[in-house]
Amino acid sequence: MNLKADRKRVFSGVQPSGSLHIGNYLGAIKNFVGLQDDYDSVYCIVDLHAITVWQDPAELKENILEVAAAYIASGIDPRKATIFVQSQIPAHAELAWILNCTARIGWLNRITQFKEKAGKNREKASVGLYAYPNLMASDILLYHSHLVPVGDDQKQHLELTRDIAQKFNNDFSASGGKDFFPIPEPMILSAGSRVMSLRDGQKKMSKSDPSSMTRIELIDTDDQINRKIMKATSDAMLLPEKVDDLEVRPEAKNLITIYSAFADETLEKVVARFKGKQFSRFKKELAEVVVENMGPIRDEFIRLKADKSFIVKVLDEGRERAAEKSTPVISEVKLIVGLG
Repeated sequence: MNLKADRKRVFSGVQPSGSLHIGNYLGAIKNFVGLQDDYDSVYCIVDLHAITVWQDPAELKENILEVAAAYIASGIDPRKATIFVQSQIPAHAELAWILNCTARIGWLNRITQFKEKAGKNREKASVGLYAYPNLMASDILLYHSHLVPVGDDQKQHLELTRDIAQKFNNDFSASGGKDFFPIPEPMILSAGSRVMSLRDGQKKMSKSDPSSMTRIELIDTDDQINRKIMKATSDAMLLPEKVDDLEVRPEAKNLITIYSAFADETLEKVVARFKGKQFSRFKKELAEVVVENMGPIRDEFIRLKADKSFIVKVLDEGRERAAEKSTPVISEVKLIVGLG
């Protein structure tokens, strides 16, 4: 473990809304595990983001504990990384309001994800859903984060965070003209970071989809994993000859990408191995590699879910460490803007 004080800080988080699935694991949590030895890693359970749409209060409480259990079951070591619940650090909301007053409406109007999530009922969406990116900026900037792991769907949010940080620095130049907020850099994730629905290769795998057949959940048994993969949508053709062919075959691309991510092999290597083969054979081997990787994580996840006292202890300790990192930042921000 690298304990050098000058390690760069990485920040990221997962929403506690709905059942966690392999999209959450491959798109976020697996990457968190790989970063914890080399960076000062701050991993949040972003419950304030979850309530931008209505959540059942009892389920939300359980989901918060489940995300913490999933973090640890997947290999995040709470002795190396800071694991905590966003709402337990009030400075997230405090800084978010200050950044609401820094960000411009025109910037938020350009965020495509709000338009996608709000859909045709945009006028009925919560203000929280609209201002969600400013809270995300607060999460990142509150810890003076240097790096943020992002997939394609989060790049625009990080660009907004950078714009907000730069405007704050320009509006409130610290003593000597030194910028207060570091400008966070994106840590671009692998192709496996964007996992699509098992029933529609053009839709992202989602907790909110009414059909559980669209996703492989962390709690799925080996038999459920096998069944879902064998029933996953594919096309009538044989497996492609080269990677470029995947661009016009979204279902094939998704399944091969999942195999690549779990097997830690390049898309090129996977395509070369299975080119010209039937989907039935490929799906059987895909199911095997998913079961091999997810089985131990599932078993540990279930064990940890039952040990709530341990999870609460981890989150309490994480809250203290997060407070140590964030309190000096929010205190200085208040002084800078004249609130201190």
